[in-house]
Amino acid sequence: MDNINIIVASDSIGETAELVARAGVSQFNPKQCKHELLRYPYIESFENVDEVIQVAEDTDAIIVYTLVKPEIKKYMVAKVKEHQLKSVDIMGPLMDLLSGSIEETPYYEPGIVHRLDDAYFKKIDAIEFAVKYDDGKDPKGLPKADIVLLGISRTSKTPLSQYLAHKSYKVMNIPIVPEVTPPDALFDIDPSKCIALKISEEKLNRIRKERLKQLGLGDSARYATETRIKEELEYFESLVEKVGCPVIDVTDKAIEETANDIIYFIENNQTK
Repeated sequence: MDNINIIVASDSIGETAELVARAGVSQFNPKQCKHELLRYPYIESFENVDEVIQVAEDTDAIIVYTLVKPEIKKYMVAKVKEHQLKSVDIMGPLMDLLSGSIEETPYYEPGIVHRLDDAYFKKIDAIEFAVKYDDGKDPKGLPKADIVLLGISRTSKTPLSQYLAHKSYKVMNIPIVPEVTPPDALFDIDPSKCIALKISEEKLNRIRKERLKQLGLGDSARYATETRIKEELEYFESLVEKVGCPVIDVTDKAIEETANDIIYFIENNQTK
């Protein structure tokens, strides 16, 4: 059998059309279905279509295309018919079906799927960042973070970090403990990306006592005493004043609600 020539034409990089073409060819015995594939990405003008048509005519090639811009696609369809070429429109039938089902006009923007991929990888990077810099493990993360959470123990710093990471924010959280000096870099970064998490004495006392029970310890440990909690809260307030960052009271808020407040603060500060 003679070689089968396939031209992949797209108004983006042509990856989707090429994958479909290779998947189709793979279903045949390679000894009987030898093929050559030529990719034409970024088809943006009628001249680009004309070039594809000319090459297809000269090589008796099959044109496999994904074109979302209506005028370019229409021109390709007309030229394929005019020159009686073999072709497959990968995107068109599905786009038409979706348009009829959703009753909404498509964007007609090439390459959107790759921008979605970028968003996915950005989220993964943020999740890995939150794990790496959880609980103030490494102060080197401070200048790289989109958000820095400050709070004493049991103010939901880690769950908030993970929740915000799934929104693609790189979050570092730093525990505030009177006996531990915070990293110097904390006072060098922009305070507008820092958020302090405040909680009431009563709520914190209940949470810590419950935590001690879960660990099989008595609730009279210093960790949950009123004296210790007051000491930590006073230190927290003095440190926050020094940093000069916004404070959110998490006493009666769910993680999602607190996260939305944090995003509001961060986004507003970025637009100023």
